[in-house]
Amino acid sequence: MAALDPHRPGLLASLNGKYHRASLAVFAVVVVAHWTEHLVQAFQIYALGWKTADARGVLGIPFPKLISSEWLHYGYAIVMLIALFALRKGFAGRSRQWWNLALGLQFWHHIEHLLLLIQAQTGWRLGGGTAPSSIIQLFIPRVELHLFYNTIVTIPMIIAMIVHRKASAAERELTGCTCSPESRRELATAAS
Repeated sequence: MAALDPHRPGLLASLNGKYHRASLAVFAVVVVAHWTEHLVQAFQIYALGWKTADARGVLGIPFPKLISSEWLHYGYAIVMLIALFALRKGFAGRSRQWWNLALGLQFWHHIEHLLLLIQAQTGWRLGGGTAPSSIIQLFIPRVELHLFYNTIVTIPMIIAMIVHRKASAAERELTGCTCSPESRRELATAAS
């Protein structure tokens, strides 16, 4: 087995350092694609007049298990929570505040999905209903609620990324991140 290089940063340091920009780009594409699925589902119901059971977004039409699998929904919620936590160290100042907001909101969204998963696996039903239900879903229908959850997590995440790209020199120094155009110019100048 090869010895660990003490000068080589670990995975989290790399994701929050030299690969932060790429990590955020990949994560943003995944999150926005998921959010778009919720937007399409709402469009199918409210603009096209489809029944809720038939409105499955884009991928749910050819792959209906994507909509009905609580394991898949919970899996996405936990992966998103882990990614928000793992990429957090690359942010400082106001961008970190926005990122922390997205992380906190996603933590709650994850709890709601955990409740749905537990009910799907055990047969127990919150509120005595016939189908699994999250806490807030007792008051707001699932399609609208999860569109809302994905919206309130995605928007502060995007704001954090925009603010992060405009990070001050002190914030860039603190995180070591090279996402900002100034950092990339500084690296290009140093390399030439």
